[in-house]
Amino acid sequence: MRIVLAALGLLTTAPALAQHTDLPPADKVNEALDNHPSVAAAIARVEAARARGDMLRKGPHEVTVSGSYIRRTVDREGGFDEFDTTISRPFRLPGKAALDREAGALGIEVAENQMEDVRHQTALLLAGYWHDWLTAGSHYRNDLDSVRGLEEAIAAIKRRVTLRDAAQLDLDQAQAALAQARAQAASSLSLREQARVTFAASFPEIPLPSEPPELADPMLPAQGLEAMRDLVIERSHEIRAADKEAQRLNVTSRRVRADRIADPSFGVRLFSERGGAEAGAGVVALIPLGGGYRRAAADQASAEANAARMELAAVQRSIEATANADLSNAHTRLDAWRNADASARSAGDAAERTVRGYQLGQIDLSDMLYARRQANDARRMEIEARSEADRALLKIQIDSHSIWAPDEAGHD
Repeated sequence: MRIVLAALGLLTTAPALAQHTDLPPADKVNEALDNHPSVAAAIARVEAARARGDMLRKGPHEVTVSGSYIRRTVDREGGFDEFDTTISRPFRLPGKAALDREAGALGIEVAENQMEDVRHQTALLLAGYWHDWLTAGSHYRNDLDSVRGLEEAIAAIKRRVTLRDAAQLDLDQAQAALAQARAQAASSLSLREQARVTFAASFPEIPLPSEPPELADPMLPAQGLEAMRDLVIERSHEIRAADKEAQRLNVTSRRVRADRIADPSFGVRLFSERGGAEAGAGVVALIPLGGGYRRAAADQASAEANAARMELAAVQRSIEATANADLSNAHTRLDAWRNADASARSAGDAAERTVRGYQLGQIDLSDMLYARRQANDARRMEIEARSEADRALLKIQIDSHSIWAPDEAGHD
């Protein structure tokens, strides 16, 4: 029975690990995030935005060369070679080039912030897959401890049955409890392996050990949850992207409005007629006259700029709600884990006392098995509560860019 008590001790002892000891190395995480296909695609979109910026800076206007050759025949005068050539180029009116450059620069900032937000969302995905693996591993270890404890208890019961100190019914009850514990352990192992292959396929840059580390005890970060809540809003790339997009569309609206006065084209024309008997050169100009189409385009751009401002307000509200939810969830999940941990310890103490009572013949086997089952269930609840608290604390750190954000100014 001392072995049984030792096994119960394993069930009721909570790990005391420091914060983040259960996370993969930061350099490996950053490598995995930078190489993730979603982040790589966002980086490519930044390059596309830079190319668009170059296009806007240079402008769409190019030199146009046009010409014609004619062979003319005149009665009683013969044939003549005639040609004309026109070289022209449109020119942006004053102010339009500056607006184009500003819109291009803002487009690059939009793409860069969208890329950082994609990286942030990928970090949340990584954290979720990682904790799925850790949680399943902790459940499996806990279930294995329960199986081992029951196997040792059955060995002791078999000896008592042989000595006619226990009934066969006691052995049947214990074996049924063992079968149930083994089934639970098999289910936990299946979940652990499923989480492992999912993580390995999603983030192959992070090597996984043969066994997942134990879930660390939740600990409050040094800078405090309230400060992190403020950083979630302050460092939000989603807000920055929406803000820059609203600015870009405002500049675009001004540019389209300026385009109601079309850009003129200027050039030179060279011509030769009657075989060179008449030749000349001149200046040509082309000025399109804007109409209803350009007015409608300006109205559309103005409406899109207004919509972008409203979308910015919506994003700000959404991120503020996320920050408040992160703060609330971190506090409540931490309190829930503390209560679950206290419950697991009490259930473990009760199980130890019932084992002693059974050993002394004062408690029935069914009561002892029930107490053990309660202790195991309480420890499983503690593992789930610990996992949820760890997830909540890590999420507010990721959302505040306090972890896994090497390019964030002022990150810890």
